[in-house]
Formats: sequence, structure tokens, C-alpha cells
Amino acid sequence: MSRIDVKKTYKLYINGAFPRSESGRVYEVKNAKGVFIANPALASRKDLRDAVVAARGAFGGWNKSTAYLKGQILYRIAEMLEGRREQFDAELKAIGDKTKISETIDLIVWYAGWTDKLSALDGVTNPVSGPFYNFTTPEALGVVGVISKPNFLEFIDSLMSVIASGNTSVVVAPDALAIPAMSFAEVLATSDVPAGVINILTGKVDELAPWMASHMDIDGLDVSGAKKVTELKVAGAENLKRIHAFTKVKHPARILAFMEAKTVWNTVGI
Repeated sequence: MSRIDVKKTYKLYINGAFPRSESGRVYEVKNAKGVFIANPALASRKDLRDAVVAARGAFGGWNKSTAYLKGQILYRIAEMLEGRREQFDAELKAIGDKTKISETIDLIVWYAGWTDKLSALDGVTNPVSGPFYNFTTPEALGVVGVISKPNFLEFIDSLMSVIASGNTSVVVAPDALAIPAMSFAEVLATSDVPAGVINILTGKVDELAPWMASHMDIDGLDVSGAKKVTELKVAGAENLKRIHAFTKVKHPARILAFMEAKTVWNTVGI
């Protein structure tokens, strides 16, 4: 009697767990030759709300963690991804993504190295007249939504730049990118990343993007993978979302884009 293979069920990644979509919907992903690969979950508005609640709940702890700890966790992600290189190479090849997994791993290590340098890069001691010190330091914005381009390297770049600065994230992995994105969620689940810091939804950008833009508890939005950017900016203006679209990968400006300057006063003891 021949054995039936256990096929992978593609779900979502919310608050450190792998729930099915609240809607129960799925969509087909095929390879370049039109051969069926999988049925990833088609995330709904309710799934998005759950992901934002998880990201907001995780923000306080992640933002307050030390730069050293953040860097160590990002490095751990790279370690775990290195151990699954063959799996990701196969998945990326199947969906026609030309990303080299070694380049992706190096990118994560690169962002890990930036976590303890942000204050030096964007912080400053301000000149004042009086018996006190005045410092301006960069701080994380909060919950950042990411509409990723359909490319695995861009997906990782958007995600790492957000969490390296202390933000938490809700990421939409569109279309066929769902295949390597959910495998990456499995990497995250074994990489000491606190639950809720990264939440990955799979589905259609045109459906999820307007809801992300209008959500009042999302503080920033990376629209690099969106098409109707102007409409999203209009929707995001209601709560003064910081909205950016990026064209370059591996750039420190991507980290600082979702940080804000905070001024601190300290009295000098006499």
C-alpha cells in the first residue's frame, strides 16, 4: 500500500501562532508552468484587526528591550534561516523568485548590526543655556504596516528594517510570496522573536491595503508593494500615519523612516 504524503497547510502568522483565516477563504498559487503548488490563506479584515491587536500588545516589551537583545534575536533569525537554505531555495525557484537565500541571510545579519548604532546615527546632544542637559534620541514609532513587493528579498528588507528600530509589524505577503513567507514564519517561531512582534498575513493587496491605511491603531505604513499609493495616503491622513514607499534595499534610511525624535531634559546636580 502506497503512502499518502502529508501536505503542508498554509495558514497565517498572528501573535506567534498559526491560525486559519477567520473567513476560511484560500486562493491558488501556481508555478511558472501553471502547475498547482498550494492554497494559502486569504486573510480578511478580521485577521488584520487581530494582527494589529497582537502587534500593539507586543510593542511595549519589544521597544523597551535592549539594542543588544534585538540584535541577537535578528542574528538568531539568520541562523535559523541558514539551516533551512535548501527548503527556501526550492520554494523560491518554484514561484519564479530569483532571490538568493544567501543574500537574504546576509541582509538580516546586516540589520542586526544596526540595532545598537541608531542612537549614534540619529541622536544628538543639544546646546542649551542653563544647568541641564538636553538630548534628542530616536524612538520607535509603534505599529507599522507593510505592504510588501512580491519579492522575497524585498519582503525581508521591509520586515527587518521595521523591527530593528523597535517597531512591531503587520506584513502583507501578496500572491505567490505567501509560500516562502509562511515558511519564514516557521523560522520566526523558533528564533526567540516575541509573540506579536511580527505578524504575517497572506492574500490580496488590493483588499487589505485600504483597511491597513484607514486603521487607526497603525502608526506607519510601508506602501512599497502597493499600486494605489495616493488613495492610501489619503486614507492614512486621518490619524497622521507616516507613509513611505522605498526603492532601495539595505539602506539605513529604511530603519530611521519609522522612528521619531524624542527630546529629554536632565538637570545637572550642583
